[in-house]
Amino acid sequence: MTHTKAARLIPAGLLVLSAVPVLAGAARVAELTGGVAIIPDGARVLAAPVPVMLHIAGVTVYSVLGAFQFAPGFRRRRPAWHRAAGRLLVPCGLLAALTGLWMTLFSDLPAGDTGLLTVFRLAAGSAMAGSLALGLAAILRRDVARHRAWMIRAYALGMGAGTQAVLFAVWYAATGGDAHTVARALLHGLAWGINLAVAEWAIRRRSGRVAGQPIGGVDQPSGGAKSSAADS
Repeated sequence: MTHTKAARLIPAGLLVLSAVPVLAGAARVAELTGGVAIIPDGARVLAAPVPVMLHIAGVTVYSVLGAFQFAPGFRRRRPAWHRAAGRLLVPCGLLAALTGLWMTLFSDLPAGDTGLLTVFRLAAGSAMAGSLALGLAAILRRDVARHRAWMIRAYALGMGAGTQAVLFAVWYAATGGDAHTVARALLHGLAWGINLAVAEWAIRRRSGRVAGQPIGGVDQPSGGAKSSAADS
């Protein structure tokens, strides 16, 4: 597979993965606006709909728009779009992370969502918000490499729901039943761990490639030091 073809497949794959939180969010919005209940625990959500709606809005924009930041050709051709998208992605990502933390701490969660799963959710949400803040601080210092790295980590954490859906499908196919409380928590944690591992591999792979180029090489960050968006 050529580098160009691989570069095209990455954002496409991320869009497929983002379909899980986007479709789940759409179903929840339909329920909250008077539609038929599709997702379990609807009563819990109806008790505090505002953070849920904000979370869905943040996740939807962040996951879909963020996928295009991983298309290097698109970034090079449209650097202004890349910067404008980044200015939207940071607040949307923070909205998704902070509302997720709020719901974990203050919502009336089902019994199976407490304990270890709560710890994983708090860790992932805090790490996502922290990565976004560090990425923003880096680009304000014109440190594009660190900005890119932190934004990749933030996006990896934000896409946890997609990977979780894949792992739960594999679990169901292998066992024929739903995961029990501990297994469910571990599958959630494993999904975030897998995403972060892939993110770190991508960061180090690009860092090594750029480090191996002579000064003035062609693989420089699009938009230069003025980039203010999530760059991959």
